[in-house]
Amino acid sequence: MSVRRDDADYEAIRTAAVWNGLTPARYPDVIVRPASADDVVEAVRLARAQGLRIAMRSGGHSWCGSPLRDGGMLIDLSGLRTCAVDPVSATATVRPGITGRELTPELGRHGFAFPTGHCGSVAVGGYLLSGGLGWNSGVRGPACADVTGVEAVTANGEPITCNEREHQDLFWAARGAGPGFFAAVTAFHLRLYPRPEAITSTTWTFPLADVVEVTHWAMGASSELPPSVELSFSLATADPGSAPGPKVVTVTGTAFAHCKQEAYDFLGPLRTCPLAERSLSRRLDEPMTFETLYDLSATLWGPEYRYAADTLWSDADFPTLLARLADVFDAAPSSRSLILAPVSPAGRPPEDMAFSALGNSYVALYAVWQDPRQDAVNINWLRQAMHAIEPLGTGHYIAEADLTAASSRARRSFAPDDWQRLQSLKTTYDPEDVFWSYLSPEDASP
Repeated sequence: MSVRRDDADYEAIRTAAVWNGLTPARYPDVIVRPASADDVVEAVRLARAQGLRIAMRSGGHSWCGSPLRDGGMLIDLSGLRTCAVDPVSATATVRPGITGRELTPELGRHGFAFPTGHCGSVAVGGYLLSGGLGWNSGVRGPACADVTGVEAVTANGEPITCNEREHQDLFWAARGAGPGFFAAVTAFHLRLYPRPEAITSTTWTFPLADVVEVTHWAMGASSELPPSVELSFSLATADPGSAPGPKVVTVTGTAFAHCKQEAYDFLGPLRTCPLAERSLSRRLDEPMTFETLYDLSATLWGPEYRYAADTLWSDADFPTLLARLADVFDAAPSSRSLILAPVSPAGRPPEDMAFSALGNSYVALYAVWQDPRQDAVNINWLRQAMHAIEPLGTGHYIAEADLTAASSRARRSFAPDDWQRLQSLKTTYDPEDVFWSYLSPEDASP
């Protein structure tokens, strides 16, 4: 299926291409929805023949709407959403449009799991290409580390397979290059791991004013936690539906274990807290499922809201980062805005891939609002908050960086040598610049 700008249903399809309620004012000449990998080949060849530059979409969760470009062709892969599991080899072949919420139960039927995104409606295509920081990544590392191969269509319209033996350099780029990847991926080959039989969470909530002491305590406790406990901080409004409402800092530890007793043991260091008398609430050793985790995430990321997001890697510690952020967060114009800070243990050694962690600490900032008249004030708040911590920064995460904020965002999402290698490979595999490169402020509308 394809639509052009003068077709009656073009605008509805264009708007639906971005999951975010804040749809950028950028208009592809044609939007194509392939029904098969062969259709993708045909679409790429058609774009070349007509001189159209290509952008790719899987699930539309790019916060800055990277797939939407002015002119050219948008290839929407959301219709490619199948999964084939091989229980003997503990592997799966998945199409880019399948979401985490669809993939997880399918793998679970065979006794397996994969570190899908925290938000269940995120499709695997853009998520895996950008690295993929998802559930249980403390043990598994970024999700792209468990990608063993990809099937792709190159800029000249040729279908190829990329892995450690074939087209190794393109395989390297496919694991982390994100929205600047210079081919169309039609399938990912995944390495699976045994499904956790017990998922358990412990959560402590404190007044925002206690952020420094809380993060000091939690980071001390984190040294006793196994990698299979995912620890994170959040700065949020206690009741997002109320404005203004009390601002809080929350510590959450989620254990992925073989049995309930093991999960209980894993969370031991978080069960007691020297600041307990100051806590506003605590929920200890709550049984969870992947479905429950997705449900909780969905309460934060409703498609009816408008979003802007940005990220920062840093070598500063979390008490320093979150103390600085607490001041600007207290002035957030929307009660639904929040800041997340996942704590990443050492985990697996780095793989040979474009993705790399660029700091010891990581924070993600989200402006979340509903009224279109508040677009400017919320985006301005996000950028002021980032400005407050950027002096502590060492880079960005390409999956959620605000590429419209500064021309340096994409470059600073990679180690310098990796950035140069990506530029060189782009020239090799896409010399005619058929695929759009990274979105920039110059590409974005005001």
